[in-house]
Amino acid sequence: MATKKRSSSFRFLKLLFRLFIYFILITVLWVGLYAFIPPPVTITMLLDDNGITKDWVPLSDISPNLTRAVIAAEDGKFCSHNGFDKDAIAKAIEYNSQGGRIRGGSTISQQTAKNAFLWQGGGYFRKGLEAYFTFLIEKIWGKKRIIEVYLNIAETGIGTYGAQAGAQRYFKKDAADLTKIEAARIAAALPLPKKRAVNGASGFTRRYGNTIAARINVVKNEGLDDCIYK
Repeated sequence: MATKKRSSSFRFLKLLFRLFIYFILITVLWVGLYAFIPPPVTITMLLDDNGITKDWVPLSDISPNLTRAVIAAEDGKFCSHNGFDKDAIAKAIEYNSQGGRIRGGSTISQQTAKNAFLWQGGGYFRKGLEAYFTFLIEKIWGKKRIIEVYLNIAETGIGTYGAQAGAQRYFKKDAADLTKIEAARIAAALPLPKKRAVNGASGFTRRYGNTIAARINVVKNEGLDDCIYK
């Protein structure tokens, strides 16, 4: 009887090990594939009842104003961290421990990993997967590809995904031609694209957009975008 139990336990562990190896191989291949081809669709898009409007463009066809606006708004340390901002995470944990609305400490890399490979929402399991995919894209893609994918799959409005679709929807122009204030308005709406208006923005969104616009030159002058444009 004891021998049978040990045999069953061994087979179970062997199965778990195989599944682990398969998971590693599949996810590394998946991430490696997206290093060269645009993600065709994401889970977030598939679950969006409002449909999908998107138009992939290379980073060279996206205005640096938008890239810098997103860095200014979302992740000022994008070019210097390894995918995780320890200070932002620590501040988020401290803030959340006081109760009230939950605040995250996600970097652009983490948001890209979530948007490209996972689903929205919280939970420790998804957060663990997010950390794993963040590590992979930092190692396999690099910063330029991360920001390119992010700007092409981030939700920029109701049923609207990516810089090009957002620029066409709100300003009737290509993403390459976005002005500083237009780029800043899109960046200001990114955290809550279904609730924050880009066109005719008022109140907090307008003020926040103006703040982001003012910081675009700071990002450029202080070299916070050096990993992208140098």
